[in-house]
Parts: sequence; C-alpha cells; structure tokens
Amino acid sequence: MKYLFALSFLVTLISFNANAQVKKGDLVDGISAVVGDEIVLESDILEQQNYAIQQGAAQTNKCEFMEQILSNKLLIYKAKKDTLIQDRTAAIRAQAGDKYNQILSQFPSERAMLDSYKFRSSYELKNVIEKMDIDNYYGQSKYALITDKVNITPNEVTDFYNAFKYQLPQVKDEVVLSKIVMFPKLTDAHKQEIIDKLKKIKQDILNGETFENKARIYSDDPGSAANGGLYTNIGRGKMVKIFEATALNLQEGEISDPVESEFGFHIIQLVKKSGKLYDARHILLKAEPNAEEIATAKAEMEQIRKDILEGKTTFKDAAYKHSDDKNTKFNAGVIPAEDGSDRQEKINLPATVAYQIAGVNKGDLTEVFMDELNQKKAVVLMKVNDIIPEHSLDIATDFERIKSFALDKKKRETLEKWVKENLADTFISLDNRYKDCQFKTDWNKAAIVK
Repeated sequence: MKYLFALSFLVTLISFNANAQVKKGDLVDGISAVVGDEIVLESDILEQQNYAIQQGAAQTNKCEFMEQILSNKLLIYKAKKDTLIQDRTAAIRAQAGDKYNQILSQFPSERAMLDSYKFRSSYELKNVIEKMDIDNYYGQSKYALITDKVNITPNEVTDFYNAFKYQLPQVKDEVVLSKIVMFPKLTDAHKQEIIDKLKKIKQDILNGETFENKARIYSDDPGSAANGGLYTNIGRGKMVKIFEATALNLQEGEISDPVESEFGFHIIQLVKKSGKLYDARHILLKAEPNAEEIATAKAEMEQIRKDILEGKTTFKDAAYKHSDDKNTKFNAGVIPAEDGSDRQEKINLPATVAYQIAGVNKGDLTEVFMDELNQKKAVVLMKVNDIIPEHSLDIATDFERIKSFALDKKKRETLEKWVKENLADTFISLDNRYKDCQFKTDWNKAAIVK
C-alpha cells in the first residue's frame, strides 16, 4: 500500500525532473490506462518505478507498479461516486495555494522554483498540487471505508507469525525515551521590543508603504512571506484561535494591533471575507529568546534534573508540572514512535538526540541540552527508559508490531477482494504494451486492450 498513497509531494516533483530527461526514441508520455473516467499516464508508472529504484527496491517490474496504480485509480473513481464520502474538492483546491506558497518559501524566487521542478507556469504547478491532494483524499477515504471493519484475533496474529516469521524484518537497536521540554520565556521588556517593532511596521503601512512589501522583508512565516503574507480561502478553524478571532473582527482592509500566538507576534490584515472563507495577510515576528532568557531556562531545567536525581520528584511528575510539550507531558514525557508504540530505532533518531543519549545507560538522565521543537528553541532533559538490542521479531516481546503486520496483510487482501468485485461494472482500458502483464487481479480480462 505504500505506493498507493505514501509518495510525498516533493518526491513526485522530483520525478518530473527525472522524466524530463528522456532519450531519443523514448515515449515521452501517453495514456496507458483508463479506469472509469480516471486516466493513468505512462509518466505515472515511470514516476513510481524511478522512485522505487532510487530507494533501492529489489523488484521494479513495471507491471507491478501499473497494477498498484490501477487499484488506486479504481479507489478514487468509486470514492467520487460514494455518498458516504464528503466532497472536499473545493476546500482542497483552496488549500493548494497555501501549499504552493510553502514550497515557494524555500526558493529565492518563483522562477527558480518553477525551473527547478520543470514547470512552465505557476498555474501548471498548482494544478498538479490540486490533483494529487484530491486523489489522495478520495483514495485514502475509500480505502478506510473498505477496511474499516477489518479486525484480527490473537490466534490470527500467531498464525501469521508462524507462517511469515522468517520473512519479517529484523528490528534494529531501539530505545524508549522520555523528555521534558521547556521553551525559554521572554522577558516583558523583550516582548515589548517585538511589539514596538510591529507597531512601527504597521505605521509605515498606514503612511503609504504596502503590507505585501513589509511582509516579504520582515515576516518570519515561511508559508506566506514570499507571497506578501497572504493566505487565501481560509476556512474556519484552520488557523490558531487568536489569529482567526483577530482577523474576523476586522473590517476589510483594516490592520490589527500586534497579537501574540504560540508562533510569535503578528499584525493581521483582513483582505476579504466571503461566507465561511476569508483571505488575510499577516506579518509574523517569532519570539526568539536571547542568551539571557536561554540561560534562565537552562538553570531552571538543571534544578529539575537535580531534584529528580535526589529523589525529590519523579521524571513523570516533573514532565507533567514543567514540560511545555503538550504531546508528551501527560504521558510521563514518553516520546511516541511513528507506529504508535514507545520504541524508536536509534538509527532514526535526530542527530542532536542520538548524540545526547550516546553512552547513557537504561534508567539514566541525559545532560540538559538545547534543541528545537516546532521551529522553536527549547531546553530539553531526557531519560533513557529502556534499551532494546537488535533482534528478530518475537511473538512474546513484539506482539503489537507483529499484529500490525498481520492486520496490514489482511487489509490488503480485503482490498484485493474489493477490486475483483468492482471490476465487472467499471470501464477499464489498457494500452497494448501491458497486455502480457501477469497481474494478481485479472485486469486484462476486464479491460478493453488497445
């Protein structure tokens, strides 16, 4: 399933570069299949094949990628006709502009971005963003509906393990970590400096300078600065509460006084309000702590570390009382892994964290160190709760992880069954180049081959 939905936007854009370098006699592009009214281009297949090769995949048979894409297109086609799936096309299109601006913020100019990804115009790139996001939404929604009631029993997990234990991946060295995170607090005087700077910027705009130019020069928001601070078609609840409340209490064209959010300090201009959507510009100045404020936070964390070591408090209680990380403070500071467990592979840890826990034994604390969380400077203290050496998956110690593999397999089988059941009433057309493919599902039998 990873090839159905997991390719990131950046990877897909990179593949445009790869496909742009074609050799004489190669097919540049063309329609390779049609599923319902969904079209599969030859470039769609080449993109996934190229990506798999770049990732070191052992098997890169084009027929396999074609079948994965065909299944995905069938999901999308059926999803768009499913009344149980909310039509979010308009909202996704509205958000494409924000994603475009986020990408643009990583380049010195719009032309540099378009040249890098081999697009002739911003219109082409925005269309690609829209189509990919719409397809991902419908494909994932339909897959979720199809597999929603798929469950697995402990006996099925055991049977799966006995059948596939020699094919399951080796688990690399793992650790279980907890952390206490503290964002250095700005002094009142420092906050006032930032507020005064924003007031000066606002006054310059009122005196005739443009909000757009000031945003490009001063704003610390990478998602909107390059676009003059503009966000368009903002839905209710999309922005943080203080931003939305401030923007919607303005008249069109009016600029707010400085307001503080979790990201820093803003001045906001309401550009347009239409029904449940609105356009707004803002200039963000991040609340970056200075050396003195960082030193104060470090001293406070050092005292917390000392109290834990002396038994005056527990790490769990200290995390609950002092940590600014909402994702871990209510869970004894334990850092969750991507698979939902608390085990993290050492090889995937951020470099800063890997350095700090090197040589630290089970149950010990790290030194107090500086890191970043949500692009904000933070003072951090960690505890190494457990160290798990590299090992083969074992049903006794890795049941939940094996259960996840078994459940994924059962969901894939459910999807394959659904695909077979829905081929008969769906128009399928395959290019003659794929007529000899040995598909798991008989797409050739269901298709018109041209």
